[in-house]
Amino acid sequence: MSPANLRVAQGNRLLAALPRVALERVLPDLELRPFEMRQVVQARRQPLSQVVFLLSGVASMISMGDAGQSVEVATIGREGIVGLPLFLGGTAAAIEVFIQVPGEGVCLPAVAFERHVAREPALLRTLLLYTQALLAQVAQCSACNQHHSIVQRCARWLLQTHDRVRGNEFPLTHEFLGLMLGVRRASITETAAALQERDLIRYRRGRITVLDRVGLEKVSCDCHRLISREFDRLLPPPRKTIRAR
Repeated sequence: MSPANLRVAQGNRLLAALPRVALERVLPDLELRPFEMRQVVQARRQPLSQVVFLLSGVASMISMGDAGQSVEVATIGREGIVGLPLFLGGTAAAIEVFIQVPGEGVCLPAVAFERHVAREPALLRTLLLYTQALLAQVAQCSACNQHHSIVQRCARWLLQTHDRVRGNEFPLTHEFLGLMLGVRRASITETAAALQERDLIRYRRGRITVLDRVGLEKVSCDCHRLISREFDRLLPPPRKTIRAR
């Protein structure tokens, strides 16, 4: 781990939304940390010791049943935070969050996080707006999983991931995508093949390359657009870059 500076911290949309003076007060408690694929960043039913503001990569919120079945209910990237139950007054989470695409984030210990939320009205308001946006994503993904085809859902998932990564390529296995969508491996194989045949993606050796973003948007349901619109409404992307001193 290493200390974060202003330029690094502004890589997260929530931190970048804060007034500079508020961000500078939070900054000394932030630690920069890399995250690996499949690394658990919010364990199910375990005490929460920190929150993570992602700077790159993608994390998945996974709903798990007692019989072992699981499905993704939302994704988190540089627009969000892992550990939201701490903000809502909890000490543990029912939802597991793990890294699906490697990246970096800045970590804030639970005690320091609670102190800053209590003292910084701007941070409090930003997290309230993010909570609303995340709930909208969870609700939309739930409806999507229930009513839309596997091809539509896969295209929506690929678009959400593409939004959060640098470049057009990211790691992905059939097993991982099946877990995200809650379907069998065979269904994922057929779906990936269908998207490849239309030259929308290239899938080789556990890596996806997005070849035609516009084409994927046409194949996807409206869920990706609705989720993105709600985030932009509640948390407009920052227009100004904060420069380090």
